[in-house]
Amino acid sequence: MTSRRNEAQRGPIQRPPRLGEEVYSAIYSQLMTLQIPPGGRISVDSLVRDLGVSQTPIREALSRLEAQGLVTKTHLVGYSATNQIDRKKLEQLYELRLLLEPHAAARAAINMSEEELADLEQLANDMKTPPEDNGDPRTAYSRFARNDAAFHDKIAEGSGNELVQEALARLYIHVHLFRLYYHTLATATANAEHKEIIRALKRRAPQDAENAMREHILRSRERFIVAV
Repeated sequence: MTSRRNEAQRGPIQRPPRLGEEVYSAIYSQLMTLQIPPGGRISVDSLVRDLGVSQTPIREALSRLEAQGLVTKTHLVGYSATNQIDRKKLEQLYELRLLLEPHAAARAAINMSEEELADLEQLANDMKTPPEDNGDPRTAYSRFARNDAAFHDKIAEGSGNELVQEALARLYIHVHLFRLYYHTLATATANAEHKEIIRALKRRAPQDAENAMREHILRSRERFIVAV
């Protein structure tokens, strides 16, 4: 009797806390490296078999990816990968970035705390991890894309202008860019550009930070425009 009471008090078995994040990361990686192509149908049942988990964490991950612009859900049809952007929209995306991000970097050079700068530098260091250390270059590439998004978002946040941060977040910049094609060379050159931005931020030099961010965006456009 006591044994049954103790069992009842334990409650349901909890799902491992990192399972949801691991499922999300696995699907995110497939989307960013085009294993699931733009416009491709996403079968929940197939993911259940491939990942060896139940539907619940998969649907949670897909909902999260939908909110980030990577996945589209259609009534009575299900999930599919979001279509890729065309050249016109890519040019517009960079035009808007050039208006917002250099200004955000200049303001961040003034407003970011030392702790925030340390976090930003840690993100940059994480992006330098060689793909071989991760085993699968595709996984490393998708991880780089996520860290790169966090890097730019942290600078936008550090500007102190919430509207600028929200506007950039809604553009789904990194979703569009890094899905254009699997381009590992982009990671090495971006790392060097990130380093210049951080140097300017740490010197509290607004004009240098603005210039470094503008140069980074212009070079990024050169890297990705060939894919559309």
